Amino acid sequence: MADDKKLPADHDHWLVRESTIRNLWILLIAVFVLSIAAETVWHPHPHFSLDAIFGFGAWFGLLSGFALVVVTKSWAIFVKRKDTYYD
Repeated sequence: MADDKKLPADHDHWLVRESTIRNLWILLIAVFVLSIAAETVWHPHPHFSLDAIFGFGAWFGLLSGFALVVVTKSWAIFVKRKDTYYD
């Protein structure tokens, strides 16, 4: 690429900085707590008995995200190529 910028050797991407990771964890926990706290004020109208559990949306979203990461990581074991694939 003709437009490559030369970055200093100590330059890290903003997503791998410890301060950013800490802030993202704080944001994730805050959204989780706010979504559970919102259910004390606003009552959803469940369609199934499982939906009636307090905080179901927050717990379901959290567990679905973890399951997605686990499935993706385990699938990567089967579809990855050797490091010398292009050599």
